[in-house]
Amino acid sequence: MGYNLQVNIDKSSGFCFGVVYAIEMAEDILDSEGYLYCLGDIVHNDEEVERLTNRGLKIIDHEVLKGLTNEKVLIRAHGEAPSTYQLALENNLTLIDASCPVVLKLQNRIKNSHDDDEQVLIFGKHGHAEVIGLQGQTDGKAIVFQDLAELDNVELPSKFTLYSQTTKSTDKFYHIKDQLLGRGYEVKANDTICRQVSNRYEELEDFVSHYDKIVFVSGKKSSNGKVLYDVCKKYNDNSYFISNVEELDYTWFDENDKVGICGATSTPMWLMEKVKAALEQY
Repeated sequence: MGYNLQVNIDKSSGFCFGVVYAIEMAEDILDSEGYLYCLGDIVHNDEEVERLTNRGLKIIDHEVLKGLTNEKVLIRAHGEAPSTYQLALENNLTLIDASCPVVLKLQNRIKNSHDDDEQVLIFGKHGHAEVIGLQGQTDGKAIVFQDLAELDNVELPSKFTLYSQTTKSTDKFYHIKDQLLGRGYEVKANDTICRQVSNRYEELEDFVSHYDKIVFVSGKKSSNGKVLYDVCKKYNDNSYFISNVEELDYTWFDENDKVGICGATSTPMWLMEKVKAALEQY
């Protein structure tokens, strides 16, 4: 007996322009040279990373970078700290810089704040590639926090400048700003959240309300994937998070269900199409 599922993919899901740009740059070089080094996962999606490593992309970390000389290395959309560019000069490395323009603009603003002797606070995920690059603009002096409770035991100056990782939730950012103002601090807040990410909240809210079940496809390492999945779950309780087709579970579905598929800014369209094809087989 078939389930006869009606399956649609959310039109606004899939790669953001920063990721598209990085992957196209990588593919161009792989086509002409057969291999390319990339510092860190080019995108927080294991399936897409595997597709590109099969084409000759070599993912390396900062330790390996130190030993490389006279090579080309791709900087992914998340951006890098100034120390990486310094090392490239010393090791005669050619950097193919695919840093997202939204991230570059934020790095620049944080650097200016730091140069003006402002204490910088960054609302972001500890250890995240983008956040490491941002913190590097301040010689590591910026205070990074994932949630407000972390600031309870920190002695903060009476005034500081608040920034956010580009893929955080706008609502949370403004909530944090209000809380800090309420505690009597003078807060200069810079909303640097990428609108391509935040606009998806509203689009998703609308999209998920039209379906019986939602399948959200994302890598487990994706920060915006977690945020966007929470949006799905909030507006449609029958939302399921998967990273690949193998994680689908037919017990989630009933006959004639309308199923919506959506994903993170790091989820390739081909992967969502693969999930759609699998669901239509049920």
